Amino acid sequence: MVTHVVGWNFNPELTAQQREKAAARIKTALEALVGQVPGLLTMSVFTQKQPSSQRDLFLVSTHTDAAALAAYAPHPAHQAAAAIVREVTCDRVCLDGE
Repeated sequence: MVTHVVGWNFNPELTAQQREKAAARIKTALEALVGQVPGLLTMSVFTQKQPSSQRDLFLVSTHTDAAALAAYAPHPAHQAAAAIVREVTCDRVCLDGE
């Protein structure tokens, strides 16, 4: 099993209300990928930033193996969700581990 962790910061010009709305939209879009993308086992999106956090929101997903993670990135459903994320974020960090 492979765990995929991604964190983002919102574009700085977004208001608090815009960030809240965007976070809810992102969470819905990404968590809906379970069952649509082969090999994607779980997806959790965290939108409540803690004081110790260096990112505004992050996801943790698990995939059956490295091949499933590689197939997840170009999958059309993932690409549609990623487009929603890119509309409102300014950076991304990623960590994958087995």
